[in-house]
Amino acid sequence: MKTIDLLDRPLTDAFARRIDYLRISVTDKCNLRCIYCMPAEGLAWIEREQILSFEEIERLVRVFASVGVRKLRISGGEPLVRRDLPRLVGMLAAVDGIEEIALSTNGILLEEQLPALMEAGLTRVNISLDTLREDRFEALARRPGLASVLAAIDASVRAGARPVKMNCVAMRGRNDDEIEAFARYAREHEVAVRFIELMPVHENLGLAADAFIGADEILERIAAIESLVPVAGPPGNGPARYFGFADGAGTIGVISPLSHDYCERCNRVRLTADGRLRLCLFGENHLNLKRALREGESDERLRERLNAAMLVKPERHHLRIGEAASQMRAFSEIGG
Repeated sequence: MKTIDLLDRPLTDAFARRIDYLRISVTDKCNLRCIYCMPAEGLAWIEREQILSFEEIERLVRVFASVGVRKLRISGGEPLVRRDLPRLVGMLAAVDGIEEIALSTNGILLEEQLPALMEAGLTRVNISLDTLREDRFEALARRPGLASVLAAIDASVRAGARPVKMNCVAMRGRNDDEIEAFARYAREHEVAVRFIELMPVHENLGLAADAFIGADEILERIAAIESLVPVAGPPGNGPARYFGFADGAGTIGVISPLSHDYCERCNRVRLTADGRLRLCLFGENHLNLKRALREGESDERLRERLNAAMLVKPERHHLRIGEAASQMRAFSEIGG
């Protein structure tokens, strides 16, 4: 990956936040059906011709890099179900200005694909894992696979994809009795275990209202058995607050979009698999970049669109426990 000088006008929103981080969804499909994310029967998947090609993603990343984006995260759905993903990683790693390419995955397919991804230019991974119990894994994800995920975590540490981050969605009555077990795992392994507050979306409103557990309570429960001290934590782009052990190999992180929102530090935008730029995960506006690409707009016009979109990036989200967040189908398109 190469470095180029920033332009005179790096991407900046109306609240003076520098946008240097782009999350890229490469598919809406997933090989799990987690209870807080998706109905058991799945969703109506986006038609293949509506999904951005690797070449379209690469072109958009080149445009984003030209206005100061330096960090990428590849996500989904589950990104590893997208065929030939290492080829895309290699294409993006060759873009001038891109300094980091991370991957968010459920880990089921990661161990096999990791060598090719690392060789292509992947720098680090985030792996979702909500339980350390096989029976509970299948209950929460509606699919088996705990052994594959744990093997992927070990393989990532050995391969040097550090910092390896484990993301656990904490749910009262579902997995909160494992908070201490996850803390012990972090103490014994070179990983950052991050507990994420359950966010309300239309598929899980009932669950979110009943199962929410806040970051402060999580930290209190860990501190009751293990002494924690605030630490800088591993490098990255995320909003987690980190804590370490006096004699531990890893760290504990908490991500608290509801109890302690971090919107004032937001440095990111999101590109959906079908080419819509989401300015906030729970915002109401999007920019249809796929249409602009397929109608032949120039890179300069695309840059103008990005800068204009920053003027309507919201200051913060308005998530509330038990209330529905805005969903993509309700978004308004910027610029027609």
